[in-house]
Amino acid sequence: MRLRLRKQIKKQGEEGSYAKTGVADIIIPTEFEKYAIERTAELSAFGQCGIIEHAPEFDRLANVGGREVKMPFWKDLSGARQILSDSAQLAVSKITSDQDIARIHNDGNAWSVNHLATVVSGDDPLQAIVDLVADYWARTDEGILVSCLKGVFAAASMAGNKLAIGAESIATTTNATRLNGATFVDATAKLGDRGDRLTSIGMHSGVEAALRKLDLIDFIPDSEGKSQIRTFQGRRVVVDDNIPVRAGTTDGLVYTSYLFGPGAFGKGSARLHAKALEGGFGTEGVEVARLPLDSDTVLINRRRYILHPRGVKFTSASVAGDSPTNVELENGAN
Repeated sequence: MRLRLRKQIKKQGEEGSYAKTGVADIIIPTEFEKYAIERTAELSAFGQCGIIEHAPEFDRLANVGGREVKMPFWKDLSGARQILSDSAQLAVSKITSDQDIARIHNDGNAWSVNHLATVVSGDDPLQAIVDLVADYWARTDEGILVSCLKGVFAAASMAGNKLAIGAESIATTTNATRLNGATFVDATAKLGDRGDRLTSIGMHSGVEAALRKLDLIDFIPDSEGKSQIRTFQGRRVVVDDNIPVRAGTTDGLVYTSYLFGPGAFGKGSARLHAKALEGGFGTEGVEVARLPLDSDTVLINRRRYILHPRGVKFTSASVAGDSPTNVELENGAN
């Protein structure tokens, strides 16, 4: 990220001649906002494997007003094959449409830097915030994604897309109740001849560790040979401990894993107003405030964005605020 640094120096002879660098001289709000959006996408594990896909049309939709957006699409053609005849006409079919409905998320966070923390540590806490904020938002997005999955699969209409194999106690656990090569095939078969379009699997670290002990996780180098990519049954593995795990009825743990196709989630971000705030430093996206009596400097980062599972309508049946919380995203009624 490019930082701007300038010094304000009093002329020699003025009372208390000094050189001072302020926080407002270091942070360029528009550059910080752009950096945070782009770097967050790079750091997201779900984004790296193509589950979250940046969609320019979602950027455009996130920039409009309102709480939700409707995204119409044409449904696939259907109907049986017709045989041509010299005595009968072809039956005419029509193309039909449907629409996804997505809520626009509006959130933010604030971090403070105290004067003493800076001088005692000998480091620059504000620079640390700059470096770490994208990691924070990437983890936030992953939490939202998992909450969406919980809500989607809590809906009654998704019953046919789930494979329930977990045993409720260690004593009753068999190969048929564990995730392995055979049960994985059963899961992909839920999509029939479209099962080969599933390219990734999200799992809890406990599941990944168990599979690794059985030598069922393969490691392949990335295109630059710098890091190892985990795969299971030819699908890329994403490990996230936000993925559901619960206690069995008697003992042990029952885990959930999710299979994804490419671009299962679409994401778009609005660039908030770049106009300088009145009476403060920064913009709607990134604001820096000073609390002089506390010797605190506060950095505020706000976001407006869409992160939505494709092919899903968010009905907002039970949403209290302007944006759904993670708990509301997990509500199957929504």
